[in-house]
Amino acid sequence: MDTRQLETFVAVVERRSFSQAAERLGVTQPAVSLQIQALEKRLGTKLLDRSGRRVEPTEAGIRLYRGAQRLLALEEQVVAEVAEEATAELEGRFEIGASTGPGGIVLSHLLCEFGALHPKLHVLLWVFDTQTIVDRVAARELELGVVGASRRHRGVVFEPFLRDEVVLACPPGHPLAGRTVSLEEVRDAGLIMMQEGAGVRLMIEDELHERNLRLRDLDVRFELGLQESVSSAVRGGYGVTFISRTSIEAELAAGTLAETRVEGLDLHREIQLVRAAGRAETRASRAFVEFVRERLP
Repeated sequence: MDTRQLETFVAVVERRSFSQAAERLGVTQPAVSLQIQALEKRLGTKLLDRSGRRVEPTEAGIRLYRGAQRLLALEEQVVAEVAEEATAELEGRFEIGASTGPGGIVLSHLLCEFGALHPKLHVLLWVFDTQTIVDRVAARELELGVVGASRRHRGVVFEPFLRDEVVLACPPGHPLAGRTVSLEEVRDAGLIMMQEGAGVRLMIEDELHERNLRLRDLDVRFELGLQESVSSAVRGGYGVTFISRTSIEAELAAGTLAETRVEGLDLHREIQLVRAAGRAETRASRAFVEFVRERLP
């Protein structure tokens, strides 16, 4: 089996587009079409349905996609094992993505410690919203992702990685500061939310949904991008916000922010590790995950 054809087919299925698959693979769209045609001719069956706005796998295509993932992962693992035998020291580039909650403080410190142990390894941390991280891991543009909320995606798998707690952050001296309050009290406090796609926002929306509520049922005054924007607005006295406690520990210790817990909401969460489905671990990604789990049991 020609692994180039399989790689092309997997890219088309995951991107649901010939043109986007071509862009990801660094080839022309006609080259992608020829690879798919050759694969369909060899197998004697139609693998992709091109009749709609997006390309979708047929029943045979779904079976091939699952098998192709396993074959490509095995190929990648064999290549990685051969490379591992050639050099014992980690080197090259290690690119990881994180959403703003886990990426802001904890993960950046851990990456710096890990990089110090492997001076020949060039570590890059990209911080985006949760959906962007998931999409880039699925496209294999990042080796790993770390996000605060998991969402179904055909091209990735999630696994628990770290524990986190979300609190309601208030200005010092705010009537809600240091208390356990009801959702009704939060409704009247003037809420500042992160943008759509942020992990904390997804978590709050899920918690509200379980109580037959929506975010619009609360008094959302501002939507201000991501973590640093909302915490700055709270420090300025413009409202309160749900945010990862880890990300504001320095402000809590300095007294520039205060925390509040909301009665009836379970705001403990598992920070999720995101991997591309079927992708074999690189030495760097495996070493980093082992390092974090030893460092933060």
